[in-house]
Amino acid sequence: MTSPLGPPSDDFSRRTFLQAAALAAAATAAHGGLGRAEEVADDAAATDDNAPAESPAELLRIQELLRGQQPVTWIFTGDSITHGALHTLGWRSYPEHFAERVRWELGRVRDIVINTGISGERTGGLLADFDWRALRFQPQVVSIMIGMNDCAAGEVGRETFRDNLVALVGAVRTAGGIPLLNTPNTVYVANSAGREDLPAYATIVRETAVAMSAPLVDHWAHWQAAKPDQEELLPWLEDRSIHPGVYGHREFAKEIFRVLGIYDAESPTCKLEVP
Repeated sequence: MTSPLGPPSDDFSRRTFLQAAALAAAATAAHGGLGRAEEVADDAAATDDNAPAESPAELLRIQELLRGQQPVTWIFTGDSITHGALHTLGWRSYPEHFAERVRWELGRVRDIVINTGISGERTGGLLADFDWRALRFQPQVVSIMIGMNDCAAGEVGRETFRDNLVALVGAVRTAGGIPLLNTPNTVYVANSAGREDLPAYATIVRETAVAMSAPLVDHWAHWQAAKPDQEELLPWLEDRSIHPGVYGHREFAKEIFRVLGIYDAESPTCKLEVP
């Protein structure tokens, strides 16, 4: 089958070679080389507005894929927030809501939605395992939400986090896919010791998306606007700390739907209760 994103991708060995080359180049940048990661950091620092003036071309391509006839492979990856284990208490995680919306409600039954999030993950671990977790599936779209654990490194870890994000975006593109970056959710500060630098890491995700013209779902900004009061935020966080529960995951999914242009207030998934 011909990929809707470009030439046929059945030459898997060639794809794997290109993916490895991208990861190697990214690792060089992360260890101090003058490369794309530093250029992105400079570009982001010079950006006056954290929001793109218009939709990135890749966001329009995702929307075209959703309107098209060809089946799409979607990867959702990241840390425990994406993993969706334990704190969902048996309710659907946001990748599962996405699958319901796309594969059933939109009738795209041949689309494949894969969740490879791992609890406790950081960008370094994801980057090292990225071929297994994402690229081997030859996805058209890779959604990445990460940073909740990286931020424990504080200020000294910020540039490594940025470099790793740049590498992940580059690896997705080298493999012929489209990256979809997501900022993490806001947290209940009183019960989130060790994550004081999370706002800076959310900003880095936003800056990276702008500098690399990558699509972004800014959950952080949305949650701040929707729940500015810390006490009102608690129903969205199952552990009253950092992990979203049933309502938080529903809100994640709804914001993704809005950005991708598939939100419909009358659909069963989109009208699920969120207090």
